[in-house]
Amino acid sequence: MKRLILPLLMLPALVPASAQKLNVEKTTIECGRTGYQQPVTATFEMQNKGHRRLVIQSIKPDCGCTAVDYPREVPAGQKFTVKMTYDARQLGHFYKMAAITCNGSKTPVWLTMRGVVVTDAQDFSGSYPFTMDGLMLDKDELEFDDVNRGDAPVQEIHIFNNGESTMTPSLMHLPPYLSAVVSPERLAPGHSGVITVMLNSALLRDYGLTQTNVYLAQQLGDKVSTDRALGVSVVLLPDLKQFMDANKSLAPRLQISSTDIDFTSFEGKSKKKEIVTLTNTGQSPLKISSMQLFTSGLKVTLSDREIAPGKTAELEIIGTASELQQLRKRPRILMITNDPDHAKVVINIRK
Repeated sequence: MKRLILPLLMLPALVPASAQKLNVEKTTIECGRTGYQQPVTATFEMQNKGHRRLVIQSIKPDCGCTAVDYPREVPAGQKFTVKMTYDARQLGHFYKMAAITCNGSKTPVWLTMRGVVVTDAQDFSGSYPFTMDGLMLDKDELEFDDVNRGDAPVQEIHIFNNGESTMTPSLMHLPPYLSAVVSPERLAPGHSGVITVMLNSALLRDYGLTQTNVYLAQQLGDKVSTDRALGVSVVLLPDLKQFMDANKSLAPRLQISSTDIDFTSFEGKSKKKEIVTLTNTGQSPLKISSMQLFTSGLKVTLSDREIAPGKTAELEIIGTASELQQLRKRPRILMITNDPDHAKVVINIRK
């Protein structure tokens, strides 16, 4: 009897090609409490991790009281959101689901939002626009700008427990230069509190921009989760005492062509380039000691980091459309110079 041997090279053909990979960061979202007839929205973060365009064929909620907003098509690799909104027209606990069906998969992906509708119709959304699993916040990032060495600035995050159980909020993974105190330590349902964050600038290593993430926990022992991340940025200014008083007339002087760059339109192209001109109108060399980006999506090139008096340098800024469109934060470019009147220069990017 002859045995039939199939070449190994034929086997991959039996596996479906280009199967879509829909990645959902969190399939269940706790919405906490909402008032009667005050619609509540759950936002699900997703990404098309496949190598071809993702087509969402349908998203079917389990009842007519829930509306869903979603993109019909998503390019390969891109992140996107799906929003489920419950009309909150019935008191008590709710548990709403929706099934996503997309190309390349016969099995739907289920999304779930849950919470409770109460008779108290007070709307906290205006004061606390950010929600992290039932804990509402008035801000999701902290910016310590124009800090001098030795300063100890303080910022506050106001929080509200919109859940159904008592929480003990805390900030995790604080770097050495940050400390935080939560008051009160135990936060009952329907109560508010404050997280006071303090910066010790003496512990910062470098001038310019320092960025990190800290993580909000509802209870002691919670695991770090990216959906509870709060961004922190610090801008430490250089010491320019050498140009104070009598020596100020000898200082460099920066003249910049624009600090507001428009990347709202790419005219169908994937990238766009803009040029910013830097001119030294002072009496000594202008030095750009640091240049940093607050976000991704940008590439910068400076023709000269030390500009002689009366000379000019060009800053080339290239924006990538796909990356800038996905950003939540405000894209900016930071320059630290030795001009005492422009030690910090921020170039804002409109997208």
